[in-house]
Amino acid sequence: MASAPAKAILCGEHAVVYSSPAIAVPITQAKTSVRIQPWIQAPSGSVWIDAPDIHLSTARSDLPPTHPLSVLLNLIESDLRRGPLPAFRMKITSTIPVASGLGSGAAVSVAVLRAVYAFVSRPLPLERLNELAYQVEKIHHGTPSGIDNTVITYARPVFFQRGHPLQFLRIAQPFTLVLANSGQPSRTADVVADVRRAWQENPETYQDYFNQIASLVNRARAALETGDHTALGQLLDHNHALLQQIGVSSPILDTLTQAARQAGALGAKLSGAGRGGNLIALSQPERAPEIAAALTQAGAKNVFITTVEAVHE
Repeated sequence: MASAPAKAILCGEHAVVYSSPAIAVPITQAKTSVRIQPWIQAPSGSVWIDAPDIHLSTARSDLPPTHPLSVLLNLIESDLRRGPLPAFRMKITSTIPVASGLGSGAAVSVAVLRAVYAFVSRPLPLERLNELAYQVEKIHHGTPSGIDNTVITYARPVFFQRGHPLQFLRIAQPFTLVLANSGQPSRTADVVADVRRAWQENPETYQDYFNQIASLVNRARAALETGDHTALGQLLDHNHALLQQIGVSSPILDTLTQAARQAGALGAKLSGAGRGGNLIALSQPERAPEIAAALTQAGAKNVFITTVEAVHE
């Protein structure tokens, strides 16, 4: 059995595609799990895939070549350089909502990579695992930042900036997040492409948005490293306002952020691509159930509470 957690972008989404920094944290309460067993008597290269959460039960050979799992298995065979894989049955289960901004696609890639490499008894260092997962992300998202596969591979809070060495974050005090799914699926590739078009049409305006986001991400890092959750909440609110201006929020996300704040959240914002997907609200631990109830009342789906633990190393 292999698994991979969900992730939430705390701040910096979209701007991170244009080399600004972003902060992301693993969400260990939601995860993808993969179990592999030998498929006796089936020819080499045969894979039976059972993914009940997306109503998929099929042979690899019946999947279109562009299907994410086809792409991933082909990439694995190419990387292993050993010809067809031994035949196996693979069951994929997940508690991560699809197309919600929590990294469901990257989590599947990471969990499948871990499971297959363990099945063929090949060690897979984290750095190489991350590289392979990123290759899959590029195929499906065009110009991904790489933040999803990175935080999910390492399962640690990260300060991520394209073209810069990976930095793990120090978290002075644990903090509580309430996560809520808007109920509106959102394709990351489509939203990222729309933002790119808008940036190309108005480069100065959008670069100013990205610069403002970069500044608040650096201040959010300082707030995490000192345990100043009040300041962090204000920065999340500011980030959401900038994402509204960039054009990636939606009426339901704005309604949910307002509901969270009115229920006592220290700050709230969309998390991920936007136009639907997920919202995060920073909360004092004792207020989290009240905020979760308010979000449900306002129309959110799959609301849950998670704690991001302190990290001192």
